[in-house]
Amino acid sequence: MNNQVRTTDKVLYTGKTHTIGGRDGSAKSTDGKLDIKLSSPGTGNGTNPEQLFAAGWSACFIGAMNIAAHQLKIRLPQETAVDAEVDLSTTDNAYFLQARLNISLPGLDEATAWSVIEAAHRTCPYSKATNGNINVEIQLSSIHS
Repeated sequence: MNNQVRTTDKVLYTGKTHTIGGRDGSAKSTDGKLDIKLSSPGTGNGTNPEQLFAAGWSACFIGAMNIAAHQLKIRLPQETAVDAEVDLSTTDNAYFLQARLNISLPGLDEATAWSVIEAAHRTCPYSKATNGNINVEIQLSSIHS
Protein backbone atom coordinates (compact mmCIF):
# COMPACT_ATOMS: atom_id res chain seq x y z
CA MET A 1 0.00 0.00 0.00
CA ASN A 2 1.49 3.33 -1.04
CA ASN A 3 -0.69 6.42 -0.65
CA GLN A 4 1.95 8.94 -1.60
CA VAL A 5 0.40 12.40 -1.74
CA ARG A 6 3.36 14.52 -2.78
CA THR A 7 6.74 14.02 -4.29
CA THR A 8 9.86 14.40 -2.19
CA ASP A 9 12.61 16.83 -3.05
CA LYS A 10 14.88 15.70 -0.23
CA VAL A 11 14.56 13.21 2.63
CA LEU A 12 15.90 14.91 5.77
CA TYR A 13 15.82 11.90 8.06
CA THR A 14 14.42 8.38 8.20
CA GLY A 15 13.58 6.89 11.58
CA LYS A 16 13.97 3.12 11.46
CA THR A 17 12.74 0.73 14.11
CA HIS A 18 12.32 -3.00 14.51
CA THR A 19 9.33 -4.04 16.60
CA ILE A 20 8.42 -7.52 17.79
CA GLY A 21 5.47 -8.72 19.83
CA GLY A 22 3.13 -5.82 19.04
CA ARG A 23 1.71 -3.94 22.02
CA ASP A 24 3.27 -6.41 24.45
CA GLY A 25 6.67 -6.61 22.80
CA SER A 26 9.61 -4.32 22.26
CA ALA A 27 10.91 -1.78 19.78
CA LYS A 28 14.45 -0.81 18.96
CA SER A 29 15.81 1.75 16.55
CA THR A 30 18.43 0.61 14.08
CA ASP A 31 20.91 3.10 15.57
CA GLY A 32 20.33 1.71 19.09
CA LYS A 33 19.27 5.06 20.57
CA LEU A 34 15.73 3.80 21.19
CA ASP A 35 15.28 0.48 22.96
CA ILE A 36 11.95 0.19 24.74
CA LYS A 37 9.61 -2.36 26.18
CA LEU A 38 6.02 -2.03 25.00
CA SER A 39 2.84 -2.89 26.85
CA SER A 40 -0.85 -2.38 26.35
CA PRO A 41 -2.30 0.76 27.99
CA GLY A 42 -2.77 0.25 31.71
CA THR A 43 -0.81 -3.00 31.83
CA GLY A 44 2.81 -4.04 32.06
CA ASN A 45 5.91 -1.96 32.64
CA GLY A 46 6.43 -0.65 29.13
CA THR A 47 5.23 2.34 27.19
CA ASN A 48 2.53 2.14 24.54
CA PRO A 49 2.08 3.46 21.00
CA GLU A 50 -0.27 6.23 22.14
CA GLN A 51 2.35 7.61 24.55
CA LEU A 52 5.02 7.43 21.87
CA PHE A 53 2.78 9.24 19.37
CA ALA A 54 1.94 11.92 21.95
CA ALA A 55 5.64 12.44 22.76
CA GLY A 56 6.64 12.66 19.11
CA TRP A 57 3.80 15.00 18.18
CA SER A 58 4.37 17.36 21.11
CA ALA A 59 8.13 17.58 20.41
CA CYS A 60 7.51 18.21 16.71
CA PHE A 61 4.81 20.78 17.50
CA ILE A 62 7.20 22.77 19.70
CA GLY A 63 9.68 22.75 16.83
CA ALA A 64 6.96 24.05 14.49
CA MET A 65 6.06 26.77 17.02
CA ASN A 66 9.73 27.82 17.09
CA ILE A 67 9.68 28.21 13.32
CA ALA A 68 6.39 30.15 13.49
CA ALA A 69 7.75 32.43 16.23
CA HIS A 70 10.87 33.12 14.17
CA GLN A 71 8.71 34.06 11.18
CA LEU A 72 6.67 36.37 13.43
CA LYS A 73 9.94 37.85 14.78
CA ILE A 74 9.21 36.87 18.37
CA ARG A 75 10.80 34.45 20.81
CA LEU A 76 8.95 31.57 22.35
CA PRO A 77 8.96 31.60 26.15
CA GLN A 78 11.56 29.31 27.67
CA GLU A 79 8.73 27.57 29.56
CA THR A 80 6.85 26.69 26.34
CA ALA A 81 5.25 23.27 26.74
CA VAL A 82 2.80 20.97 25.00
CA ASP A 83 0.84 18.40 26.98
CA ALA A 84 -0.37 15.94 24.36
CA GLU A 85 -3.13 13.44 25.04
CA VAL A 86 -3.79 10.67 22.54
CA ASP A 87 -6.83 8.49 23.13
CA LEU A 88 -7.20 4.96 21.78
CA SER A 89 -10.96 4.69 21.36
CA THR A 90 -13.59 2.40 19.90
CA THR A 91 -16.97 2.81 18.35
CA ASP A 92 -18.98 0.14 16.56
CA ASN A 93 -16.12 -2.32 17.19
CA ALA A 94 -13.65 -0.12 15.26
CA TYR A 95 -10.53 1.36 16.81
CA PHE A 96 -9.54 4.98 16.25
CA LEU A 97 -7.43 7.74 17.75
CA GLN A 98 -8.34 11.20 18.93
CA ALA A 99 -6.07 13.80 20.46
CA ARG A 100 -5.77 16.98 22.47
CA LEU A 101 -2.84 19.37 22.46
CA ASN A 102 -2.79 21.60 25.55
CA ILE A 103 -0.29 24.35 24.85
CA SER A 104 1.39 26.59 27.38
CA LEU A 105 2.98 29.81 26.10
CA PRO A 106 3.45 31.86 29.28
CA GLY A 107 4.29 35.47 28.66
CA LEU A 108 2.65 35.79 25.25
CA ASP A 109 -0.62 37.63 24.76
CA GLU A 110 -3.51 35.47 23.58
CA ALA A 111 -3.64 36.77 19.99
CA THR A 112 0.09 36.23 19.47
CA ALA A 113 -0.06 32.79 21.09
CA TRP A 114 -2.86 31.71 18.77
CA SER A 115 -0.97 33.05 15.74
CA VAL A 116 1.98 30.86 16.70
CA ILE A 117 -0.22 27.82 17.41
CA GLU A 118 -2.20 28.09 14.17
CA ALA A 119 0.95 28.48 12.07
CA ALA A 120 2.54 25.51 13.82
CA HIS A 121 -0.54 23.36 13.30
CA ARG A 122 -0.40 24.11 9.56
CA THR A 123 3.29 23.15 9.30
CA CYS A 124 3.92 20.41 11.89
CA PRO A 125 4.23 17.07 10.03
CA TYR A 126 2.25 15.26 12.75
CA SER A 127 -0.55 17.82 12.49
CA LYS A 128 -0.54 17.43 8.71
CA ALA A 129 -0.69 13.65 9.03
CA THR A 130 -3.68 13.75 11.37
CA ASN A 131 -5.54 16.60 9.63
CA GLY A 132 -8.97 15.32 8.64
CA ASN A 133 -8.14 11.83 9.89
CA ILE A 134 -8.73 12.11 13.63
CA ASN A 135 -10.45 14.55 15.96
CA VAL A 136 -7.91 17.01 17.34
CA GLU A 137 -8.60 19.68 19.95
CA ILE A 138 -6.08 22.42 20.61
CA GLN A 139 -6.28 24.45 23.78
CA LEU A 140 -4.18 27.32 24.99
CA SER A 141 -3.71 26.46 28.64
CA SER A 142 -1.35 29.12 29.91
CA ILE A 143 -0.71 32.73 28.90
CA HIS A 144 -0.06 35.98 30.68
CA SER A 145 -0.69 39.34 29.08
